Amino acid sequence: MALHGVRAHPVTVEANIGPGLPGMYMVGLGDASVRESRDRIRTAVANSGLAWPRTKIIVSLSPASLPKSGGHFDLSITLAVLSAMMVGEQAEEARRRLGSTLLLGEVALDGTLRPVSGALPALLGAQRQGLRRAVVPPGNEAEAALVGATEVLVAPSLMAVVEWARGERELPRARRESGGPAAQNLGDFSEIAGQHRAVRAAEVAAAGGHHFMLIGPPGSGKSMIAQRLPTILPALTQRQTLEATAVHSVAAPSFSGPVSYPPFIAPHHSISRAGLLGGGSGIPRPGAVTLAHHGILFLDEVSEIPAAVLDGLRTPLDNAQVRLIRAHREYLFPARFQLVLAANPCRCAANDPQACRCLPRQRATYLDNLSGPLRDRLDIIVRTSAVGAHLRTDSSRSSAELAANVAQARQRSRARWRAAGRDERCTSEVPPPVLRRHFPATEEAMLLLEAYLAQGTLSQRAVDRALAVAWTLSDLSGGAQPGITEVSEAIDLHGSLKE
Repeated sequence: MALHGVRAHPVTVEANIGPGLPGMYMVGLGDASVRESRDRIRTAVANSGLAWPRTKIIVSLSPASLPKSGGHFDLSITLAVLSAMMVGEQAEEARRRLGSTLLLGEVALDGTLRPVSGALPALLGAQRQGLRRAVVPPGNEAEAALVGATEVLVAPSLMAVVEWARGERELPRARRESGGPAAQNLGDFSEIAGQHRAVRAAEVAAAGGHHFMLIGPPGSGKSMIAQRLPTILPALTQRQTLEATAVHSVAAPSFSGPVSYPPFIAPHHSISRAGLLGGGSGIPRPGAVTLAHHGILFLDEVSEIPAAVLDGLRTPLDNAQVRLIRAHREYLFPARFQLVLAANPCRCAANDPQACRCLPRQRATYLDNLSGPLRDRLDIIVRTSAVGAHLRTDSSRSSAELAANVAQARQRSRARWRAAGRDERCTSEVPPPVLRRHFPATEEAMLLLEAYLAQGTLSQRAVDRALAVAWTLSDLSGGAQPGITEVSEAIDLHGSLKE
């Protein structure tokens, strides 16, 4: 399987042994990492006690137009050459076993099989292609076991795979680890001093999957609130777990377990556009927005991030994917995430506005790197106050309480969309035209939204987002339809970047 983005494309490996000068020649648009495997494979075969043909070997990786990279082709190339040497019943058995099998693994010099990155998306791709079986190294066993519909066999060494291909032994099936991974210990909302309005905003954002922003002085709890947001979100579904784990399988150097809970990605504010959206030389790598797939992307100190980088978020926020073009080839990365931003109110970041040393113009332009279109995509903007006023005040709400409210609200939302024949899991995913036409607020509430739009106080996009937040507020309160109370609170939560 050739990995492009987080999607795998099938690659057929063929070998021909014929007359000519001894040597191994590879065709099929393999990069340096594939071509360099020749010496490694030949040494591994010799150290495994197997014979290597002393003649001309041609290995074809097809389709030839598809770029190929990585060491996970080692095992399939080796078996293609060795099976070409087999004769009689061994050859027939090898052809039967290898013909519909995905072979993954990097071959070490001593013949052992090393794990490879991207095993899960490769197996999912094989499943889509109808391959019934896969052979993986022990280091990829836990990851491969997540794909239940495919028979996954585990081989510790090259010799074990050769003996299996000949029909001389059987390989054990991959075993799924008992139990699931524990959620990250990110703290509890009860640890936050005061900030009841910001905590309420986090609850609403979690219930509806809304993008939101926190503005306040240093130490007021902005990062604490953002970091605790995953503690009130529901666990991922099986489909979401496979998608999120496939992303991290490609990006991470080693498998650290299935991603069963919403991932929390918080890159440094010096992140580049390629680091945020994906890219790099050669085959592009996933960026922070893809690593946050089905989770949260938290951008702290957002005022320090260049506008050109932030504006790159606009398309992924709308389309839930990143589309990159490299050398006339398209790469798609999934990017369905919840965006959380945090910023100080001004450059001096004074706790008290009266003590601010910034000029009025500096305060007014401090967050100008957030363009109007990006700001309109933020459903909620709240301000946190200095911690001194709340130092002895604990939050009256724990993560467990908030999580229960969020779960109930999402159940109501999901039931409503299912009854309407829609697949969305939370309100923020429903297209605005659908909400306006088929799920409006009460007549009085819609007149209020229209008045704000006519006055120019809210843009059309902001009105749409306020309606979505109003539906989330209605779900949290158990109402059947958002009214004037929910719409008024939604407009208040929509907030402003300016004081």
